[in-house]
Amino acid sequence: MANIVHIGIGPLGAKTVRYAVERGCFNIVGAVDTDPDKEGKDLGEMCGIGSLGIAVSRSLNEAIAGRQADVALLTTVSSIVTIESQVAEIAETGLNIVSTCEELFFPWKTNPEVAGRIDRICRDNEVTCVGTGVNPGYLMDLLPTILSGLCQHVKKVEVWRIQDASVRRIPFQQKIGAALTLEQFQAKKNDGSLRHVGLPESVDFIADRLGWKLDRSEETLEPVIAAAQVDSGYKPISKGMACGVHQVGRGFVGDDEVITLNFRAAVGEPESGAHRGRARN
Repeated sequence: MANIVHIGIGPLGAKTVRYAVERGCFNIVGAVDTDPDKEGKDLGEMCGIGSLGIAVSRSLNEAIAGRQADVALLTTVSSIVTIESQVAEIAETGLNIVSTCEELFFPWKTNPEVAGRIDRICRDNEVTCVGTGVNPGYLMDLLPTILSGLCQHVKKVEVWRIQDASVRRIPFQQKIGAALTLEQFQAKKNDGSLRHVGLPESVDFIADRLGWKLDRSEETLEPVIAAAQVDSGYKPISKGMACGVHQVGRGFVGDDEVITLNFRAAVGEPESGAHRGRARN
């Protein structure tokens, strides 16, 4: 049974704690969050599952003092640039790292310099570091890559992921632009604060695993516009406002579009669950 430390007890971190307890094959020995309001509180009670007897600490060294820890579950940010210092601190304590940082999943093309530094510090401290999650990490990259193994020749990989964001946490709904006017959506799109993170990394991962050298890749992002009033999200959405996002990641070999990853998430999305994918051979 692995001894784990949870770092970052936000909405996603709390879910990770609950899942770890439900699985029953992990031993939680510590928790860390820099929010002073969380310091000293019981981890389980914070996550809505009853007392675990683990107090949230504000530093990793405090959390693992006198305890045997093997792995840090890092659920803090999506940016690999921001998370680099966090990974370095964890690696220097000798803990292996599993992170939900989307850009950490396959950063060798999008952020090669940062990826190289993270790789070196982990090698120097003889620990492993992996970025993973539902997406990126499984649905739109690892799974289609595994399924393509059934094909002798693959000409194109196309994936659709469609989801109703009504049941997702509020930060996710905000990240996809739900309840914004189209002008607000465009402004956030322009400053980079509105997007599902990870599609370029998924495109690069698929290309690498299939042995394709991409000549170029691109990502597009457009609003999903509410056709009628939507009341199932964190706040009412009027007709004509953005209720979500449709992003497409594409990879090209020459003029041929060999990878197409469609991510559509919107509050009230009627086709939720219609995850589709195909590999043409």
